[in-house]
Amino acid sequence: MSRLPFPFPVVAWDAGRVVVLDQTRLPDRIVFLTCADVPALCDAIVRLAVRGAPAIGVAAAYGLALAAHRAATAGLTADATLAAVGAARRLLASTRPTAVNLFWALRRVAARADTMVAAGVGPTDLAAGLLAEARGIHEEDIDMCRRLGAAGAALLPDCATVLTHCNAGGLATGGYGTALGVLYAAQQTGKTLRVFADETRPLLQGARLTAWELAERGLEVTVLCEGAAGSLLQSGAIDMVITGADRIAANGDTANKVGTYPLAVLADRHGVPFYVAAPASTFDLATPDGGGIAIELRDAEEVLGFGGVHTAPAGVGAWNPAFDVTPAELVTAFITERGVLRPPFSASLATFGPG
Repeated sequence: MSRLPFPFPVVAWDAGRVVVLDQTRLPDRIVFLTCADVPALCDAIVRLAVRGAPAIGVAAAYGLALAAHRAATAGLTADATLAAVGAARRLLASTRPTAVNLFWALRRVAARADTMVAAGVGPTDLAAGLLAEARGIHEEDIDMCRRLGAAGAALLPDCATVLTHCNAGGLATGGYGTALGVLYAAQQTGKTLRVFADETRPLLQGARLTAWELAERGLEVTVLCEGAAGSLLQSGAIDMVITGADRIAANGDTANKVGTYPLAVLADRHGVPFYVAAPASTFDLATPDGGGIAIELRDAEEVLGFGGVHTAPAGVGAWNPAFDVTPAELVTAFITERGVLRPPFSASLATFGPG
């Protein structure tokens, strides 16, 4: 029996605080962090206690609601509360540069705030309205992922072996999942699945998170180093690769966890379909191609050691991009809540996105 309800309680609002599942403690311990203010939530995002593009967007939406709640509770005026929301938006926007869902969610909640203040609402009603907007974003994400999963499940044969990278499951979203949501939907239809999960160095999101949540959901999962993915694909054992995404440009170029691009190259080399599962909020039609996607560079210590143990020689450096960009021509199709989008992506993505 699962130790956590499903959809997973990744982010929640509780009595004027944002509560997040601390993913840095998985799989050993289930720990929840209570963020009483926006800086605490920003810290949780930066250090990957909450991570995954859709989940970051949901958390950020709650973050603006938190800023409004604190301002209203302190007796600030509606205009001062709006200013506090703006300051919180700037802080949250500075946490992770690549995931477009973050900026989409911030824009949406901020627009609601502007509209409400222009209509003359008071600070208490403003805070309540922003909380309702954040909850709406959260509920919509779960619904989108369910519909996305159903669309993708139809692509899987009755007995399927799937390779995935990083974690694009319930832990990375509002609770249901994108790439792994496809597997959960297929599981519900009675299909037999075997999943191979890349370890995903340097922070092991595949080994720690994907393997954990698939096991929680009763799916057979095998972990491998991503350096072994080529041999696995060459063996003919894999029916398809399914990954998530952090930002998809207008031409279909896709930013995802570093290591996704070489996996796509290997899949192409061995004739294995490469699918990207993502909701509308991950599509960035304002960015023409992958060259315009900002790639986050993270602390070298994530590469030079792990778990507090320094593994590299003293004095050496490290290059630690969090993401890479997979060219559109290596993507077989995008699995979305509106169906499966196939090439040419210049046409199928032309009117896609959250608006």
